[in-house]
Amino acid sequence: MTTSTDPSLEARLEARLEALESRLAHQDDWLETLDRTVIAQQRQIETLERLTALMANQLRTLREQQGDADSAAPFGAQPHDELPPHY
Repeated sequence: MTTSTDPSLEARLEARLEALESRLAHQDDWLETLDRTVIAQQRQIETLERLTALMANQLRTLREQQGDADSAAPFGAQPHDELPPHY
């Protein structure tokens, strides 16, 4: 026994299926774009974290050197205690 299907129903179903397939393809493309963006941002974050760690290390070293220089100053004079040259 064969069933006959309404041609207009078949056409509507076909159109809906094509629309869904089109949306799915667009969403797949969008997800790939987002994935690439997230990967690029993660790389940038890692680079910035490394740079921040290096800068913190350099700052720590400079502060330690400054502390050594301050302790070697005569009579405990600190640079912020000195008068500027225009006085």
